[in-house]
Amino acid sequence: MIRVALVDDQALFRAGIRMLVDSQPDLEVVAEASDGREALAAVRTSRPDVVLMDIRMPVMDGLAATAELLTDAQEPGAQAPRIVMLTTFDLDEAAARAIRQGASGFLLKDADPEFLLAAIRTVHAGSAVIAASATRELFERFTDAAPRPVPPAYADLTEREREIFALAARGLSNAEIAAREFLSEATVKTHISRILTKLSLRDRVQLVVFAFEHGLA
Repeated sequence: MIRVALVDDQALFRAGIRMLVDSQPDLEVVAEASDGREALAAVRTSRPDVVLMDIRMPVMDGLAATAELLTDAQEPGAQAPRIVMLTTFDLDEAAARAIRQGASGFLLKDADPEFLLAAIRTVHAGSAVIAASATRELFERFTDAAPRPVPPAYADLTEREREIFALAARGLSNAEIAAREFLSEATVKTHISRILTKLSLRDRVQLVVFAFEHGLA
C-alpha cells in the first residue's frame, strides 16, 4: 500500500484527490493539510510515502514546507517522502526551485486522473521522473547561474554511462534511450541505476538538475 499525503489550501480539490486516490487498491490517503505548517505536523506524524504538495498556500508555502521535510530526512535513520509539487503553471519558477531542493517532480493541478495516479506510483518506485521533458524545459527557462565545477564522481562513469547520462538529461525515457542506443530497456534501467548510485542522486529528476547545475545538459 502506497501512503499518500495531500497538502492544498482548497478543501474541494483535496476532497476530489482523496476520492480518486482512495478508489485505488494500492493507494491510501493517510493525511491532509491546508497549508505548509499543517503539512509538517501531518507528514511527521503519518510518515507517508508520497506527498502531493501545493506550491502556493497561506501561512507557509509549499517551498518552505518541502525544504523543512527534506531537512528532516538528513537525521540519522530518517527517510524523506517523495514530494511532488502541484502547480497551476506548466513553466513555474517555483517548481524549478522546489526540484532543486529535492522534490521528485511536479504535476499540473488539471492533470488527467490517470496521469496523477501513475505519477504517484512512478515516484514511489523511484525509477523514473515525472515530466522529464517539462523538467528540462523548466531548467532551460530558469537556470542562468554559472555552472558549478563537475564533481570528481562524474569521472567514475564509463563512456557508455556518460552517453546514457546525456540522453537521460535531455529527458528521454528508458524506451527512447534503448531504441537510440540499440539496447534493451532492462539494460538501460541497469545503467541508469548505476549512474544514480555513482553520482549519489535519488532519481532522474535529480539527474536532470545535476546536468544543468554542472553544465552537462
